[in-house]
Amino acid sequence: MATMKTLSLAILLAAASLNTSAQQNSAVSALASPVVASTAGDPRPTDDRPALQQRNPRYRVQRDDILNIWFALSPELNQTVTIQPDGYINLQTAGSTFVLGMTVPEVVVAVKKAYANILHDPIVDVDLKDFQKPFFVALGQVGKPGQYDLRYDMTVTEAIGVAGGFSPGAKTQVLLYHRVSNEWAEVKLLNIKQILNGKNVNEDAHLMPGDMIFVPEKFITKFRKYVPYSFDFGYAAHPEAF
Repeated sequence: MATMKTLSLAILLAAASLNTSAQQNSAVSALASPVVASTAGDPRPTDDRPALQQRNPRYRVQRDDILNIWFALSPELNQTVTIQPDGYINLQTAGSTFVLGMTVPEVVVAVKKAYANILHDPIVDVDLKDFQKPFFVALGQVGKPGQYDLRYDMTVTEAIGVAGGFSPGAKTQVLLYHRVSNEWAEVKLLNIKQILNGKNVNEDAHLMPGDMIFVPEKFITKFRKYVPYSFDFGYAAHPEAF
């Protein structure tokens, strides 16, 4: 009888030990699972964050660009195509292929894929025959606001000179807008007066294609538009003139 009681007590102790161990394991799993979810499965989108810029970014083809496409082993397919407003090019015997926004190496890959069912491992070369010239835009209080070709490495002060210089009502603290992505733009405030006076000359930023310079108007110039500052004191001196 004592042996039976001892055996029953041992079974109860073993069951209690297993139950406690299971509860501890489940608690540890409950604590660990949110950590894994928060690090491995972060549901927050990151597409709206600006991407890091490359030092020497490749040109991406735009609408109305003209491309020369060469086939080393099939010269009869050599062709010149224009990128349509919808971003497609029309290829001989291969139909339409979307290339808008691609670099030239990416266009080569797209053309090879388009001819995959016609040619076996074609050797393709793509050359830019005509493309959108790099430009910058100068707005605000400059002599000649507008869009200008960016033909060489140009700084903001040089660009303002190309645009006709500062107008009489211009503020010498200008804004430089650089588009990082379709949703983001980087804005820099530059003190051109200090740069022209030889101070902080390293802050004279170099322009990138598509940059915009905005030259604000001085506050006093805005103020004078609404406050008369020319009086004829003759009327005050001679009331009989009324």
